[in-house]
Amino acid sequence: MSHQLSPQTIELVKASVPALAAHGSEITKRMYAKLFEDEHIKNLFNHSNQGEGGSQVHALAAAILGYAQNIENLAVLTPVVERIAHKHIGYHILPEHYPYVARALLDAIRDVLGEAATPEILSAWGEAYWFLADILKAREVKLRNSIESQSGGWNGWRTLTIAEKLAESEIVTSFILRPTDGGKVIRHRPGQYLTFKLVVNGNEVKRNYSISCGPNDEYYRISVKREANGDGGSRYLHDEAHVGTILEVTPPAGDFFLPDEPSRPVVLLSGGVGLTPMVSMLEAIAKGYPELRAHFVHGALNSATHAMDRHVRSLATEHGRVAVTTFYSEPSVKDAVGLSHDHDGFITIDWLRNNTQIMASDFYICGPKPFLRSLVNGLLKAGVSSDRIHYEIFGPADELIAA
Repeated sequence: MSHQLSPQTIELVKASVPALAAHGSEITKRMYAKLFEDEHIKNLFNHSNQGEGGSQVHALAAAILGYAQNIENLAVLTPVVERIAHKHIGYHILPEHYPYVARALLDAIRDVLGEAATPEILSAWGEAYWFLADILKAREVKLRNSIESQSGGWNGWRTLTIAEKLAESEIVTSFILRPTDGGKVIRHRPGQYLTFKLVVNGNEVKRNYSISCGPNDEYYRISVKREANGDGGSRYLHDEAHVGTILEVTPPAGDFFLPDEPSRPVVLLSGGVGLTPMVSMLEAIAKGYPELRAHFVHGALNSATHAMDRHVRSLATEHGRVAVTTFYSEPSVKDAVGLSHDHDGFITIDWLRNNTQIMASDFYICGPKPFLRSLVNGLLKAGVSSDRIHYEIFGPADELIAA
């Protein structure tokens, strides 16, 4: 494994930044097309992210551009490496899969840049790719070893059985999952997700769902929104999976979680089904951190879609130092402020400034991309330092947030 890149490679990669900025998405689109010619590689991916919007394509283009721009200061990329390594644990991507990506990436650069992709440029990108791949592979080995060495830990796919299925709202259902072999499960970090291999209409699909219960060694709970025009993963769970259905799952992964020893007050901000990792964090706080001050702030459409409210409020009451505030953006006729929810409208930075310890807290945020974009950017503008703003994105991190 090379421990540093040659000066010539660094210069050539930096020189290719303008071309990448201009053609990045075209290159990554071409790369995925080449990658997916191989059926067993194609099956490793979550294809709901490859769709028409191509969010995965843009996210990868942004990541490659970021790598090229920071090739001399790779410490900047540590959070990105961590996020990718966790995704690879989830999708069970192994060292033997890396050469396929190398080949597809270099072929795509050659196809899109044509004559500009000189042998020197391609050789530099080959070296740069393997340098980053070695960093990732080393991190993934560490993560896998750590998971396997813990009680209830496992590597790759394991079967869990649906033990209970509970309606949480008109659109959200919870599933309690226990190991089919009767063994223990590894205690997840509150905020992490599980990756599932589901068979939908005869096709194998992979999906990530956040764990919505606190850490324990007996079961996991996921709480899934039924996506009416989604890709079928959520519809399969809602309509076809039942108590007794066996699902294939990789161990908990994800770099978004509550720290072991929270040192500051915590504000949990969620929109829609983004509350799932927040409920996991709240259960962990209720059970393990009696002194911690926390504020659970949630935005839903209305009472019909709002999940787990009673559970959240009982955890808060039991703890004694947790406040709960809910916002409805489209209250129904039977919803009333003070009864079903606390405020009409959306969560705003002004409200957070007036009602939370905005400068003293750590913020954990999860929800749809527009929700994240407005709150992450709003908190930064309000002067909250970026190391106190933690967020989970459903699907690939898009460049607006990455920036």
